[in-house]
Amino acid sequence: MMMAMRRIQRTVLISETPAEVYAFVSDPANVPRWQTGVISSERTSPPPTVTGSTGRVVFEVMGQRVTADTTVREAVADRRLVLATSASGMSVVASLDLAPVDGSTQVSFSTEVKAESIFMAPLERMVADAAEKDLDASLARLKVAIESQHGREA
Repeated sequence: MMMAMRRIQRTVLISETPAEVYAFVSDPANVPRWQTGVISSERTSPPPTVTGSTGRVVFEVMGQRVTADTTVREAVADRRLVLATSASGMSVVASLDLAPVDGSTQVSFSTEVKAESIFMAPLERMVADAAEKDLDASLARLKVAIESQHGREA
């Protein structure tokens, strides 16, 4: 029997507008600057980032280097970005929701991890646990990266 999908969510407040945060997170070149474990990230479709855009990410998870193609499932400027990927028998959907809060932006980052076959189900928990550990670190890095480019202290 396959395990149910695991969803992990964290939130951080960033001292920039939703437009500034969205511009940063929707640029694939910035992903290694904040996403823990990402070694490289590139566009494989023309800019700008819109629903249906594609990219390629190289990341390290559980000691393994993995290359994965990504697809933007949803892109709502200054509000929401949803990316999906599938690699090594796991599918991952990452969502970034942005909400204005008194001149700052509340960023809610969630990740859904699901084994694509019964054979990968035992690894689903390990991958989800690794993603959960990385989520807080990634959001802390995101806050520093965005605020430091605008000359603010994180």
